[in-house]
Amino acid sequence: MDVRNCKSCGRLFNSLGNQRLCQACIQALEDKFQDVKRYLDDHKNASMDEVSRENDVPVKQIKQWIREERLSFSDSSMEGIDCEKCGKMIRTGRFCEACKKSMTNDLMSAIDRPRVIEPEKKSSRERDRMRFL
Repeated sequence: MDVRNCKSCGRLFNSLGNQRLCQACIQALEDKFQDVKRYLDDHKNASMDEVSRENDVPVKQIKQWIREERLSFSDSSMEGIDCEKCGKMIRTGRFCEACKKSMTNDLMSAIDRPRVIEPEKKSSRERDRMRFL
């Protein structure tokens, strides 16, 4: 058990794993997320600045929810975030589809696949020999 200070409010709490916020701050953040989600359902083409202003949530937090794929921009929206690898504008997640595909191929080629070992073929002379017990 690890005792830490909450990154948001500064209170001491028992940290489980790599947790940085206390339970009360986690719940408050989840409530803010639900408010933002409801706002985006009502205002499909709202910009990040507008969502931030109307819901009193930092733009940085909204971007984090988008990178976690909890939120996404609508297809008609002109906004997006940058792919972490190539910089192309994306609607949700961390990487664009091309970079995801490239990384998948790179990882698959790095895996050492088991090879089928073929039995050695014996020469015709060795096969035809007489054997004694």
